[in-house]
This record gives sequence, C-alpha cells and structure tokens, in this order.
Amino acid sequence: MGYLHCCGSLHKTRTFMLAPAENFTICELDILQQCPVCGHYVVQLTRIDKNNNISTIRHSNSKARKFFEKIKSKILYEEKFYDYSKNYHTSFYLNYNEYGVKKRCYSNISNLKLGKI
Repeated sequence: MGYLHCCGSLHKTRTFMLAPAENFTICELDILQQCPVCGHYVVQLTRIDKNNNISTIRHSNSKARKFFEKIKSKILYEEKFYDYSKNYHTSFYLNYNEYGVKKRCYSNISNLKLGKI
C-alpha cells in the first residue's frame, strides 16, 4: 500500500504496477481517490531508471483524471497488501496438565510440576 502526501499528512493510496518504459526498471502509479481534508483526486507516477534515479510525475483533480485515463492501458496489476499485524488467534484452551490429568482450577499455577523428575 502506497502513501501520498497531501494537506500536511500521508494518506493511503491504491498502488498499481505499470509496464516499464525503455529506460526504466520500475514504474508505480499511486492513486488517492479523495483526500479526506481537501477532497482532491491525486495521481502520482514514480519511476526508477537503470542508474537508480527516481523521477515522479504528480497531478491532481482534472489533470489527474486525464492522466489516469491515458496511462490506464499500461497497468499490469494492482498491488494488494495483507495486514499481518492483526493477530488472528483462537480461544483454544487445553484443559489437561502435563501429566494428562484434567485441570480443576485454571488459576492454580502452584500445582504445576514442570521440570520435576
């Protein structure tokens, strides 16, 4: 997920990978559908050439819409990001202790005999 700077803060955007032109290795297109502060439609094209020089093209509002329609045919795919920070855990609880005996009290930690022979 890309970010664009608009109205003094970064906003999440949709990111598309483009077919690179002759001298470029990577081309990315970031689209901010509507800025939450000012409501502008912003498009930014970021390109990296073979010498690792970065060039950007940025348009907003009607120029951005025209630019996106012009470049839409060169889009290869949209980057989808999965948020791994969310902890998807279950509420599974093992009701047996280390000896295979069913636990009677969940808070009785003093009865655990881990490491004893």
